[in-house]
Amino acid sequence: MKNERVTVIDIAKAAGVSKSTVSLVLQGSPLVNDGTRAKVTAVMRELGYVYNRGAANLRQSSSKSKILGVVVNDLTNGFFAELAVGVDMVVQSAGFVQFLSNTSESLDRQSEVIASMREHGISGLILSPARATTAADLKPIVASGIPVVVVVRNVPGARVSSLVSDNQQGTFASVRHLASLGHRRIAFLGGFNDTAVFEDRLQGYRAAMAAHGMKPDDSLVVPSAPSRAGGVDAIGRALAIDVKPTAAVCFNDAVAFGVCDGLRAKGLEPGKDFAVVGFDDVIEAKTAVPALTTISVDPQAMGRRAAQLLLKQINAGKAEAESIISSVRLVVRSSCGAEGADPSVKVETGL
Repeated sequence: MKNERVTVIDIAKAAGVSKSTVSLVLQGSPLVNDGTRAKVTAVMRELGYVYNRGAANLRQSSSKSKILGVVVNDLTNGFFAELAVGVDMVVQSAGFVQFLSNTSESLDRQSEVIASMREHGISGLILSPARATTAADLKPIVASGIPVVVVVRNVPGARVSSLVSDNQQGTFASVRHLASLGHRRIAFLGGFNDTAVFEDRLQGYRAAMAAHGMKPDDSLVVPSAPSRAGGVDAIGRALAIDVKPTAAVCFNDAVAFGVCDGLRAKGLEPGKDFAVVGFDDVIEAKTAVPALTTISVDPQAMGRRAAQLLLKQINAGKAEAESIISSVRLVVRSSCGAEGADPSVKVETGL
């Protein structure tokens, strides 16, 4: 029997059950007992049956699919790969599948991807917005009634749920720790300066510098692409300052890794000749050489929480906007020159 010709009726006959029972199994209905479900599933596997969920969705009056869209602004950043893994942990167990797409910070690409996902009948969307995304950009999908959760970057005025980290407290803790190690010339390196995340992290940095008696110095703030290459560029410019910094708070871990590369290229050793602190705590942070001191956001946990929030709205049948700020904490490793966890610098803020 050819796979494409296998029907629900064929499965029902082979399993000795009714057509409606097979349909219930395909829908994941709890009305079917485990024994019958196992028998029907075994027959489907034996006959090579593939459930056409797209066709099934068209037949459902509610038009709800088991597909969720996940759109991120930079999939080359390991943070977003980990976030997507966290999303998958939740949605897979709930019987959903995620469509993952990368916009590379392009608003046009973001619009195209979201429109395409809507055509495929997504039931919800998790979005890390491209730079310069506005509430107007999200208006079409919001008006459609599809629940949306934005992560990492807020979109002011958009009637969607949001999940972001406590950016200001994170960079405040970074500066506080570096100041406790005796640093007075602390740079803020990396990040696009036209994003809300950059502004939040910069505010935390400046507030901590002021709190520790360090005068503002705009030359110590060096924006760049939030990438490893951007980090190399940023540290090169920072070390060209007349009164050079001795430490840096980096926009994210990718920038911090680039800063370490740039330091070595100039004969300086991260953690010995120059202190480096990142932001995110991606998987590589712990195994990097030197191990990276960073602000732990726990991207997988953020992904799981975003997925849970989205599924709650889908199951409720309405998209009521919620705003969540997740707590962060400083993880002290070798790159700042002071290894070992210090409970006094743990940051527990947010909701």
